[in-house]
Amino acid sequence: MRTRPTLTWKPTGEFFARTTSLDAMVELVADRGVVVLSGAGLSTESGIPDYRGESGALRRHTPMTFEDFVGSAEARQRYWARSHLGWRAMAGAQPNVGHRAVAALRASGHVGGVITQNVDGLHQAAGTPPEVVDLHGSLDRVICLTCGTLSARTELERRLNEANPVFDGVAARINPDGDVDLDEDAVLRFRSVDCDSCGDGVLKPDVVFFGENVPKPRVDRCNELVDGAAALLVLGSSLTVMSGLRFVRRAAEAGKPVVIVNKGVTRGDRYASARIEAPLGAALVELVGRVGAEPVAC
Repeated sequence: MRTRPTLTWKPTGEFFARTTSLDAMVELVADRGVVVLSGAGLSTESGIPDYRGESGALRRHTPMTFEDFVGSAEARQRYWARSHLGWRAMAGAQPNVGHRAVAALRASGHVGGVITQNVDGLHQAAGTPPEVVDLHGSLDRVICLTCGTLSARTELERRLNEANPVFDGVAARINPDGDVDLDEDAVLRFRSVDCDSCGDGVLKPDVVFFGENVPKPRVDRCNELVDGAAALLVLGSSLTVMSGLRFVRRAAEAGKPVVIVNKGVTRGDRYASARIEAPLGAALVELVGRVGAEPVAC
């Protein structure tokens, strides 16, 4: 029997205390040794929507699953048509003050490592060192499912432009996974391309789709970061999917403080030593100032 991946969850009804005070986050970061786990909520101020917020993409859009992608040429055509247009907006997104704040805290030594569930590359663009762990991969890379060749997304976009010189689909809003809502007529006119290394391999963005497993070496690296940290700071994630929630559980089970900053309840609230409701950009700028890190350029 096939099962669908977890896209949503329902809160249990238990109440976990929340606060708008940043004191717990400031105290946590001031002691250093913190690992950050970031989610889609950190990138909303850069114009990239989240999945599950008040205006989240899941209210209007069902993301592509791994099963659908590998099982249907039509699904792949639909994905690449929508992602081809979405890439233009995704590639043009700029880091916001929250990303810059995390970079400043990493540079000052207050944050020892960053794990992100986002696939937009904005942590790196903000100046956070390249050892950021892209838990779910990155949209700027493409992988062939047949021969395993990795290539740059810019090269694929060049080939797609050549194959679709008059592609004129009218795109709606961008989605967190980098594609857009697109009318079916435009999808049917779109021409996909195969791997140019092996000749006919299926190309997929080098990201973890819903229903796909995060590569074990990547999980192991995240576990190492959490195990070596003094505390875990979660920024802008509902922690709905296990790929991120497991690190919150791991930290809590080891007796380490976990502070979650997010708008709305999260699946990790029960494990948190503090749950803060605050706009992330402003909160992180204030955090940088209060711990004495370098100011964030606006």
